[in-house]
Amino acid sequence: MKRVVTLTVNNSSGVLNRITGLISKRQFNIESITVGPTENPGISKMTLIVPIDDPAKMEQLSKQLQKQIDVLKVTDITEKAVTRELALIKVSCPPPVRSEVYSIIEPFRATVIDIGKNMITVQVTGEPSKVEAFIELLKPYGIKDISRTGATAFVRDHQKQDSPQLSILQL
Repeated sequence: MKRVVTLTVNNSSGVLNRITGLISKRQFNIESITVGPTENPGISKMTLIVPIDDPAKMEQLSKQLQKQIDVLKVTDITEKAVTRELALIKVSCPPPVRSEVYSIIEPFRATVIDIGKNMITVQVTGEPSKVEAFIELLKPYGIKDISRTGATAFVRDHQKQDSPQLSILQL
């Protein structure tokens, strides 16, 4: 199972190296990692995608990460995450097949960001599975280059369910 783990860390040099070093020492793989500053300039947020099936191993990793001096908070948000990824894809697209490629681009709400004589560059954002599906559909046309950001995630906002209210008109 792919786990989505967020870390709130001090924004200082060497933090990323210490976090990735700890994860690799524990024999865990990182499928995706993104890091960026938060609204507080001294704090950064990391989003990790790690394949861990065993809940005990996930708990062990969380505890090890929490012990790091620059780590302020570790959260496994797998079950409640809104996840997005960005990919730039350069595709071979000579004029005779251009309309075919555009018919693939449109349903994915992707954007053509550069057009050449026989090549186009497309930008797609969304769930990592959406990005994967888009790439698979473009492969037969000849993908020349791909650049992916890795996934970033937030906790999905829970909306309170309204409790049913009785009215005198319903009686």
